[in-house]
Amino acid sequence: MAKLATIRTAEGTRAVALVDGKHVDLGFADLGAYLAAGSPAPAADAATYPVEGPDFGGFAPVVPNPSKVICVGHNYKNHIQEMGRELPSYPTLFPKFAETLIGAYDDIVKPAETDAFDWEVELCIVIGEKVRRATDEQAEAAIAGFTVMNDISVRDWQFRTIEWTQGKIWEATTPVGPYLSTPDEVGGVRPALKVSTTVDGQVMQSDDTGTLLFDPVFLVTYISTMITLNPGDIIASGTPAGVGHARDPKVYLVGGEKVVTAISGLGECVNTIVAS
Repeated sequence: MAKLATIRTAEGTRAVALVDGKHVDLGFADLGAYLAAGSPAPAADAATYPVEGPDFGGFAPVVPNPSKVICVGHNYKNHIQEMGRELPSYPTLFPKFAETLIGAYDDIVKPAETDAFDWEVELCIVIGEKVRRATDEQAEAAIAGFTVMNDISVRDWQFRTIEWTQGKIWEATTPVGPYLSTPDEVGGVRPALKVSTTVDGQVMQSDDTGTLLFDPVFLVTYISTMITLNPGDIIASGTPAGVGHARDPKVYLVGGEKVVTAISGLGECVNTIVAS
């Protein structure tokens, strides 16, 4: 039972566990390295860090340098319908890259090249052990935990072609964190958790991860059929209805907004949009 994070300190990033209101050093520079080492227990004399206040350096992305980030599109029925699509038989997948990720409370700088900057709250699966062609049982064992992502989307670039990647990989636009919560913290490897997005206090998205078409275990088995999943890899499981692009009229982020993407039991990303 644990909440884990990668935090920023004066000496660089550190992997930590939240214990009794303090961050306890896990002995590694980040959670990716910690998971790759088999998630050992912290030393008895491990350093500790504050969780808030002037001496807290803030959260880095939960895993700052995953070997891969695989995102799933069209995984909530209501979002598929609002985007005018049919229910898929298989997951729709696209990549992100480490350079896309930022900390859970970092500002998001809106690229000057877009007028269609949009939000997407997502449950993320974090892989804890190397797995390929996983059975359901192996997939369950490979899930280290879950975290929150705001899959910020540059819609005008996303829909320039039928392939979405160019609208999803803009540098330093995707907050992920603040904590990785282990499955026992949230009811197992197929959790039913409330997800929401608010923009300046207005609720834009609200749903439950129990309604995912393709659940976390299935996604690990499916994706690992194609490629090895490594410790620290992230799978973003898709977003529910309520994105700005699907509204009439469309609503986009222009700068100055406070966007909160939250998942019960996991925490929230709180980000201010900054016009470039």
